[in-house]
Amino acid sequence: MYFRRVKNIFLPINYLGYLLKAKGAHGIHSPFVYELYHKVVKESPEYYDFAPIEHLRQRLLHSKEVIETIDFGAGGAGKKNRNVKDIARKSSVPAKEGRLLFRLVNFMQPRNMVEMGTSLGISTLYQHKACPMAEMITMEGSPGTSTEAGVNFKVMKADSINRVVGDFAETLPVVIKNLKYVDYVFFDGNHRKEATMEYFRQFLPLASDQCVFVFDDIRWSSGMSEAWQEIIQEPRATVTVDLFSVGLVFLNPTQVKQHFTLRY
Repeated sequence: MYFRRVKNIFLPINYLGYLLKAKGAHGIHSPFVYELYHKVVKESPEYYDFAPIEHLRQRLLHSKEVIETIDFGAGGAGKKNRNVKDIARKSSVPAKEGRLLFRLVNFMQPRNMVEMGTSLGISTLYQHKACPMAEMITMEGSPGTSTEAGVNFKVMKADSINRVVGDFAETLPVVIKNLKYVDYVFFDGNHRKEATMEYFRQFLPLASDQCVFVFDDIRWSSGMSEAWQEIIQEPRATVTVDLFSVGLVFLNPTQVKQHFTLRY
């Protein structure tokens, strides 16, 4: 799934450029990033929660259910009836990326998390299961899709996940107003440069010193690539990590400002 996604979305020249820059363990001179590389990026044990989530994915991939969806993001606005299996195939994070998110949350142990872009809840579950005691808000524009995700959360005994439904332009200000701080944000709901930068700026004042921002599909388009380059330059973004399709931004002021391109 991951490499099919690369082939369909990203220009091969971008992937070649990434491979030429990407470093392994021997090219990392930051103790924090060295530990991150081994425990998050390259670690490959099978955690107990992986199998049930992937079993759920397979059930969704074979579902005959049709739901009404609304797309507010870069895919184009408007209502549309879609097969659940098609949403699971095209919009859910690949297993490789889901495992990465799990390991990252397990490594950081945030107290609260926000996800922008629930879809059917596969990514949500990977993150929630890694730190089930954390408060988690997941935001989704489409009511039908969010309802389907809610069913999946009940099946997976993840009822504590708080679903927020509606256009981010309306729901995000309310979410931010009710948050005192945030330790973890996964941006995966709108792949336009302007929207991504706006969400980033709104969350930045709430970010704790231990916060990590995760940006999905940083090479989805030229606009997303530009947004990623601007985010790297943000003074509070001390350590930034390029994993080709995913970008990590750490905001710990005790870290020296550095950018890393790591093999994933």
